[in-house]
Amino acid sequence: MSAQEHALAAALPQRLSAIPRRWAAETPDALALSEAGAAWSWRRLAEAVDEAAALLRSHDVRPGDRVMIVGENCAAQVALIFAAAELDAWSVNVNARLSPGEVDAVRAHCGARRTLYTVAVSPDAAAHGERHGAVCKTLPRLGALAIGPLNEACAPEPVETDGARQVAALVYTTGTTGHPKGVMLTHRNLLFIAETSSRLRQLTAADHVYGVLPISHVYGLASVMLGTLYAGATLHVAPRYAPQALIDALEHDGITVLQGVPAMYARLLEYTNGGWSPAHTRLRFIYAGGSPLDPTLKREVERLFGQTLHNGYGMTESSPTISQTRVEAPRADTSVGPAIPGIELRIVDRDGEEVAEGEPGELWVRGPNVMKGYYREPGLTADAMRPGGWLSTGDLARREPDGALFIVGRTKELIIRSGFNVYPVEVEAALNSHPAVTQSAVVGREVEDGNEEVVAFVELDPARPTEIEELRRHLAQRLSPYKCPTEIVVMEAMPAAATGKILKGQLKQRAQQMYRPPAPGAGG
Repeated sequence: MSAQEHALAAALPQRLSAIPRRWAAETPDALALSEAGAAWSWRRLAEAVDEAAALLRSHDVRPGDRVMIVGENCAAQVALIFAAAELDAWSVNVNARLSPGEVDAVRAHCGARRTLYTVAVSPDAAAHGERHGAVCKTLPRLGALAIGPLNEACAPEPVETDGARQVAALVYTTGTTGHPKGVMLTHRNLLFIAETSSRLRQLTAADHVYGVLPISHVYGLASVMLGTLYAGATLHVAPRYAPQALIDALEHDGITVLQGVPAMYARLLEYTNGGWSPAHTRLRFIYAGGSPLDPTLKREVERLFGQTLHNGYGMTESSPTISQTRVEAPRADTSVGPAIPGIELRIVDRDGEEVAEGEPGELWVRGPNVMKGYYREPGLTADAMRPGGWLSTGDLARREPDGALFIVGRTKELIIRSGFNVYPVEVEAALNSHPAVTQSAVVGREVEDGNEEVVAFVELDPARPTEIEELRRHLAQRLSPYKCPTEIVVMEAMPAAATGKILKGQLKQRAQQMYRPPAPGAGG
């Protein structure tokens, strides 16, 4: 990190709660949040943070306690996050759309002192609160919330005076093993990304950002929510994604910045089907992250909006941003751009040695965005970290001479078929280039003799009926035979997280369950 970047990190505030305090002092009447047409000024947000902090204190939340917030995006959730930060408690944001088992597993693992539920915007949050014996309460500024019982067994964690070490948020990663994994992100981790994200998006107080990505996910928390508010811009919070709601916001709310995941843009294209134009919106910047961006989708989105769809890459453990394309340097390909300022990258082979430029290898990252570790999981933390403070991402990448990164796939998703490497993203790109395919996901399936097969799951556009054999012919023209799927499975809907990210672990399990080994002597 350069001296300038060291100075920037040192200049960051110590706690997240400094964000609303700053703007409430400087521009108290400016618009901070918009929720379903209701406007929250910076003064009102600061007052709501005060109210939330008083609520937490009156319910015996102490510094170092974990405060779980089960909800969907709303102004009250934003205020609760800042209030927990001001108390030196850890916020644990959990999407209310998770199953009871998933919510309960996180609650048990983090040992939350209190759990709060955003019942005003989320029937699912209300249902979880009812299961947990929460009591509803309506406050003047926060509105209706449900407050769960006190967990007297909760032991507070040590409090650090330095925001670089004090945990601000415990973010649970999407998994399929049933074992929750909580990533400890410090105030410095999140503020570094908030400042960097706002700077690279060139945000000003005049910007209006659409905030539908779940705040329970690190992308929605750090880049969208904190990055927007750090710049003094206005965040329009929406609890759930719906294409028509997005169109309405673009046409009537003056949205200038749109951040989403690829699945969100795919749904918009399917919904509009060429019948809508954003020509009269104020939109100046659109961005995709959270999962791989397919080149066909990128072209179609750019054709709709008439501007570049920017791309980026990150992971929960890096708060999340690692790289992104720049506003001033748009790209026609699906590169995730160069590394963000202030972090270092290495691309290494299995022995930890750097590979030649342009060759694929595992991506390692080091910088102020790297997590403190996994909560109560020192073994997992040790597995993820390398000597010298390097985080092993588990992702395969290659770097071009201009510094641009391309994500090839996950080390755990690499398919080895008859000795050849198959990268799922390449097969998915070929599938998605067919006009009938809305989205696809490719996984490996273990077969006899330690080999693997390629299995593809696809969602098809109902308006464009097609046969599997047509997809096979399409792929045969674009891929080597060993890359073509052994099996193609049509899905009505992919299993997905609340962010829209496809849960490939579930698909891999399904593919394995579908496997039928050849009968003895077959093919002889």
